[in-house]
Amino acid sequence: MKLQRSSYSLRHRLVAVGVVMGLFGGVLVARAAHLQLINPEFYQQQGDARFLREVPIPTSRGMISDRNGEPLAVSSPVESVWVNPKELLQHPDRLPELADALGIPRDVLMQKVSERAHKEFLYLRRHMNPDLAAEVTDLGIPGVYSQREFRRFYPHGEVMAHVLGFTNIDDHGQEGLELAFEDWLTGTEGAQQVIRDRRGRVVENVDLIRPAEPGHDLVLSIDRRIQYLAYRELKSALIEHGASAGSIVVLDVPTGEILAMVNQPSYNPNARESATTDAQRNRAVTDVVEPGSVMKTLTFAAALESGKFTPETPIQTAPGYMTLAGGHPIRDFRNYGTLTLTGVLTKSSNVGATLVAQQLSNEHQFDMYHRLGLGQVSGSGFPGESSGVLRPPNTWGPAEKATISYGYGLSVTPLQLARAYAAIGNGGRINEATFVKGGSKASQQVLDPAIAEQLMQMMETVTGPEGTARRAAVLGYRVAGKTGTSRKASGGGYAAKRYAAVFVGLVPASHPRFAMAVVIHDPQGEEYGGGAVSAPVFHHVMEGALRLMDVPPDNIEQWFAEQAAKKAPQTAAVRPAGADGTGALR
Repeated sequence: MKLQRSSYSLRHRLVAVGVVMGLFGGVLVARAAHLQLINPEFYQQQGDARFLREVPIPTSRGMISDRNGEPLAVSSPVESVWVNPKELLQHPDRLPELADALGIPRDVLMQKVSERAHKEFLYLRRHMNPDLAAEVTDLGIPGVYSQREFRRFYPHGEVMAHVLGFTNIDDHGQEGLELAFEDWLTGTEGAQQVIRDRRGRVVENVDLIRPAEPGHDLVLSIDRRIQYLAYRELKSALIEHGASAGSIVVLDVPTGEILAMVNQPSYNPNARESATTDAQRNRAVTDVVEPGSVMKTLTFAAALESGKFTPETPIQTAPGYMTLAGGHPIRDFRNYGTLTLTGVLTKSSNVGATLVAQQLSNEHQFDMYHRLGLGQVSGSGFPGESSGVLRPPNTWGPAEKATISYGYGLSVTPLQLARAYAAIGNGGRINEATFVKGGSKASQQVLDPAIAEQLMQMMETVTGPEGTARRAAVLGYRVAGKTGTSRKASGGGYAAKRYAAVFVGLVPASHPRFAMAVVIHDPQGEEYGGGAVSAPVFHHVMEGALRLMDVPPDNIEQWFAEQAAKKAPQTAAVRPAGADGTGALR
């Protein structure tokens, strides 16, 4: 039998295979050409997605300085160590090493990372010293990285704490001027494109997308030197009198700029973790007090403006007490007899102030207080500033009208008191209070300059030999002011032995430069009044401030004579050997 020849042809198969491969090759070439020449963005995007990253460029907050350029708040560069939990947990054997390097208990670190195993970002330690952070990242532990941040530092600690406030861990203002000027101080974060390797390390900076812009600097009206003086004297007074708290405000009379503002108790904003909420309050603007007899000056401003009184108008205060309709008693410290209006202020007679107020309308009395800034914020812009309490005049009965005239039944802040007295010292023009150097706005005339001058002369007698604030006097300078001592409200009435000691003064009275309010809460002991507790604080602070600011004395002869008297004992203390036959030092 004859076999048929197979139809298989190697040549035909090779041709077919060649054609198929040629077609596939053509498709690949076409696709490659399309990707490389016509549409190259695809693979570029794919590569960028794996290695190209946009990273932020951190920036610092603006510096805060005092009026003379002294830094009060600065931003220091720090490093924060973070981890990619997904990546780190692939190398659990490195966790103990990492925990030891960071000073974190091993079990705590393991728990933190395990709880966020599905995340790609976890802070381990914030705001580290850059050198210490570098030691951690140099260990080469997979998934561990660091990033640059900034931390706020306050060189003057608790002295400036209540004015400046503080920032949180993300460098955002939380209290004080850090919060009030958050938008101004905060910079704009930049951005850049970088190429990272598989371990997340930057191997190349590709492009600057947006440059970082640091925050704006802020120059305050605060004078660091006066601030330190006020802080030292307030703290000393609280210790001396066993008081619970206190506040001081110093204003520049012509401009309304705040030169100093301190409170006790205070805290260190660089280590505020242990500070109580109570210590962090800026009592000078957020807390209110019934001011006591310092209100008499403002009441007498309305009295002089009414035309019914002059500084010499006689007022009969005998027998030193009176009873209003409804049985409300009003008493003086003792029977002062007949006093002039000036004498009522000098002796601080409650009976005299009540008799004056009875001849004024509620509306006029209220209007004077309101014009001088009571019952409204000062314009400082400080977060949480209180407007105080000044009830409408149509709610005043005879008792309320009387007690308000000498400082009860209303509430004010220390800043409001300083501002009201500054207006009197400024010829009757009131300024909005400001923490910014050169930030004062247009003033407003609220009191006739002639009346303001009369009040200044009347207040000078308070610091004179017959007044209640003799301890506020400053050698060589004319000082005007008023004391106040108010019982503190408690349980619907007034506590028996709790007081607020107040003094507000102006110096030099001939041409006022400084207005200062001192409020001290709960002084203990036999001396608890404004004249004994707060007036000496005014004396010590203003004595230093006048010297620091080169304010010339009113009585230059008296000042020189006193300086010579102070130097005389020092000169006599050391005499030449043998001058008295013994060669002894005296």
